[in-house]
Order: sequence, then C-alpha cells, then structure tokens
Amino acid sequence: MTEDRDPKSLIRIARESGTEAVPEPLDLPTRVRELRKSRGLTLEQAAGQAGLARSTLSKIENGQMSPTYEALKKLATGLGISVPQLFTPPSREKVNGRMAVTRAEEGVAQATVTYEHELLASALTKKQMLPYRARVRARSMGEFDGWVRHDGEEFLYVLTGVVRLYTEFYEPVEMRRGDSAYYDATMGHNVVSVSADDATILWVTSLA
Repeated sequence: MTEDRDPKSLIRIARESGTEAVPEPLDLPTRVRELRKSRGLTLEQAAGQAGLARSTLSKIENGQMSPTYEALKKLATGLGISVPQLFTPPSREKVNGRMAVTRAEEGVAQATVTYEHELLASALTKKQMLPYRARVRARSMGEFDGWVRHDGEEFLYVLTGVVRLYTEFYEPVEMRRGDSAYYDATMGHNVVSVSADDATILWVTSLA
C-alpha cells in the first residue's frame, strides 16, 4: 500500500501541519516569580507560606542564590505544586478561544483504498486532536494490507450504517448508529462496513 493511500499518512499530515517547538532552557528565578505572581502573592506572603525568609525568596527570584533542595521543597509546598513543576516551563503558546467551523461537505478529502476520509478543522494548526469523518468502503479484512497502527488514542462514533471494528487483542465488535469506541491506536485496528451501503463514522485521533 503506497503512503498516500495509507490511513496512517493522515496522522503524519496532521502532525506536520504545525511547527515543532524547540524547548528553551528554564529560567528558575523567572519561573518562581511568575508562579508567585500568578497566585496573587506578595514576597512576604509567599515566603510565609513556604516557611522561608523574605530575603531568601527575594534572592531566589533575582538569581542571587541557588536554592538547596530543602528550600525548593518548601517553596513548592508554599506555592501548592510539586518540586518537578518548579522546573516545568509553562507553554509559550497559550491560545485562548481558538475555533474552526467546518460546514457540511467542506472538509478536506483524503481517499484511501478502504476509506474516504474528510478531514475536519483542517485550518487549525498544532491541533491536539485530528477529527475526521470517514465513509467505510471496506467489506472484509482481506482488503487491508495488515493492521493499521499509529501513535496516540482514538475515538470512533458510528454516524450511519453498521460497522465491524476489528482489533488486535479483542474479538470483533459490531457497532450501529450511535455506538462508540475508545481505544489505544498503537493496537492494530481496522473497520469494515457490514451494511448494504457504505457506513459513515466520526474518528477523533489524539496527536499529542
């Protein structure tokens, strides 16, 4: 099966639609200051909650002191987080209110041997999920070139018709309109239509 006909290529296309982020070195003093301010705490208040001297916290925030592990534990407790979270930088891309509306029949078509996919919300980059509607052409497992497998988790919802979900570790499951399944996508899986007509399903695949 060539790559442009492989359902797994949809996952690759979706992942490549965003720019890969390059991690930045953590600035601990800035991180501590941002955490304190995000909680609306003054130096005195944060130091009091952590059981540290105000001068000690001030020196940490200004990069004038490298805190000991004991000081870090107290600071994390005072801020209500774990020690590892002190060293976990916040996401640099905080996008609020993102939305994409895909009108009926306006999704991006991607045909494969066994499915006709319609990618939804294709205008949004760096999505955490890949939603798409699929018309299930396949009528037997023999039409697949082995199992489909890819990273992430997957949600399937039957829109019309009747399908049979085959998975690597479970017995086949027959599903009708309104039925759904959530499964580990690294497990081999294929879907066939057992209706007189092609069935349609909604698939949502995690990309993170």
